[in-house]
Amino acid sequence: MTLSRWIGCSQATIQIEEDVECAARSDAKVLLSGESGVGKEVVARLIHERSARSRQPLVTINCAGIPDTLLASELFGHARGSFTDAHRDRMGLLEQANRGTVFLDEVGEMTPSLQALVLRFLENGEIQPVGSMQRLSKVDVRVIAATNRLLLDRVAQKEFREDLYYRLNVIHIEIPPLRSRIDDVPLLFDHFLQHYAGRHQVQMPSVSDEARSRLMAYHWPGNVRELKNLAERLIVRWRSGEITLAQLPSEMSASSRGTQPAAKAAPAPPTRAELMFDSMTQNHESFWYVVHGPFMARDITREDLRSLVRHGLTATRGSYKALLLMFNMPAEDYKRFLNFLRKHHSHLSIHEFRGLPTPAERRVKSAAREGSSVTMA
Repeated sequence: MTLSRWIGCSQATIQIEEDVECAARSDAKVLLSGESGVGKEVVARLIHERSARSRQPLVTINCAGIPDTLLASELFGHARGSFTDAHRDRMGLLEQANRGTVFLDEVGEMTPSLQALVLRFLENGEIQPVGSMQRLSKVDVRVIAATNRLLLDRVAQKEFREDLYYRLNVIHIEIPPLRSRIDDVPLLFDHFLQHYAGRHQVQMPSVSDEARSRLMAYHWPGNVRELKNLAERLIVRWRSGEITLAQLPSEMSASSRGTQPAAKAAPAPPTRAELMFDSMTQNHESFWYVVHGPFMARDITREDLRSLVRHGLTATRGSYKALLLMFNMPAEDYKRFLNFLRKHHSHLSIHEFRGLPTPAERRVKSAAREGSSVTMA
């Protein structure tokens, strides 16, 4: 689904359009920051399509979705025999993007060793395939990077190279979450409805005023990607009439602006990890459907996955086998589950969870302490 412009009417949209035009006029490196699902890849594509490199390829590399052991090979290519299954020479994605643009998505997830390789490439444009003894070749690519992490915090924690950060951060475009530009919701929603109505060959439905009001009141934790998925879901299920409040997902039913008393602060919205945990423990949905699919599609981040695992291990007192049952997976998926977590650096040590009391035990101990206090009084 390709956009020729950034859709919306908010002040943030106007600023993003100006930033895209500015970035497109040069070959300077661009760093895009913002939460998952706000549209960083769309902005990268718009910059490329409006630049002098538009006739050349735009190559996207998901730094979080490729195992670290393979990412160097994906970026720089490899020579035949450099590792198991390397049966022939393979050109890397950086070389495939020659004279075009390379988009490094989730650049903050790269390991220190890969950060060093990318830094060297940014300094001189030279690449050397993994396992190759030939002299370095040079390519001409424009680099756009994106992250949903606060890279300066990672620099301070020695998890991201400071020199690489400043190499990437020539033009910085920060994309605010959808809840901060809520005026864009109606235009985006209509755009996605029209797109999916055309794709599924149905008439575009109208939307009731109550449903639109609820869309404007919702906090959109999944940002534009969540809105896009909602539009497709409604089109697939739509038969006739207008889209009403009753057809919106249940998680939106409690979202309305101005319904909380002025003296009380609105409760913080649940995190993505909490929503996924509830889907599996209350709705009995499988980990592979609720977590694995969205993670591979970049709808959720590695931090979301780690937070979910931590939440589950707290409940199971560090038992991965109990976690397998809690997350509705068959016993034979145990190794596959652990391998997935290790592959994406989300396998947590069980020792810190072994001594934690269960929620039920915490309630019993709390009640016992209260009873003791009453007796002493």
